[in-house]
Amino acid sequence: MPSKLDASLLSALMLAALLLCALGAPLEDAPADNPAGDPSGEGEETPSDLVSAFSVWTRLLGATGGHQAEFEREFHHQIKYNSLQPNNIPSLPANCPKSNFSKEAYLHRLIEGLLRYMVLLKYVEKEYPSSLIPSQARSSSGCLISMVKDKMRNPGRVTALTSSQEEQLLKTLDSPNTFERMMTAHRILYHLHFFILDCKREISKKEKARSSMAKQTLL
Repeated sequence: MPSKLDASLLSALMLAALLLCALGAPLEDAPADNPAGDPSGEGEETPSDLVSAFSVWTRLLGATGGHQAEFEREFHHQIKYNSLQPNNIPSLPANCPKSNFSKEAYLHRLIEGLLRYMVLLKYVEKEYPSSLIPSQARSSSGCLISMVKDKMRNPGRVTALTSSQEEQLLKTLDSPNTFERMMTAHRILYHLHFFILDCKREISKKEKARSSMAKQTLL
């Protein structure tokens, strides 16, 4: 028959084992990530997790946002800035669609669009070598791409243009007409600015929706 000391020791060991099991066991109500794609709003993201809260957006939009002033100084307001809105360049990336895409899909669209714009900015730099906008935009775009990839589930699915594709893309923009080349450069900067604004807005909407769903789940 066990002594009182043995019984006390056995009880303590059993209690410790139960505690370890409880700590290691998964919570039944804990949300699980969907491996097939974007999480469906499970778990509230902290500000550091929000792509739309990255400070690099401010730097990037600050660079592209200065384009209007440069354009108006160059043409002395004789050509309206909004005249750049019609897209006469088929190779420009499409804006983020306003639909029920997953966050991962929006991030994918953002990165591939920025990668293409970084090539197009080489054309702008060639036409306007004294402007700081294209180099600043390329630098900030590269930083944003790197940060966004860290938040993606499948960054390897992003495809960048090959060197031959880049060369071909830049050739399609060339023109013997000086004015046409200038306007092409300005159109690239114009549409880049609104591409960034559009993507940031749609990503922010997606993140806010996920945060709202997470809070409702916790109530």
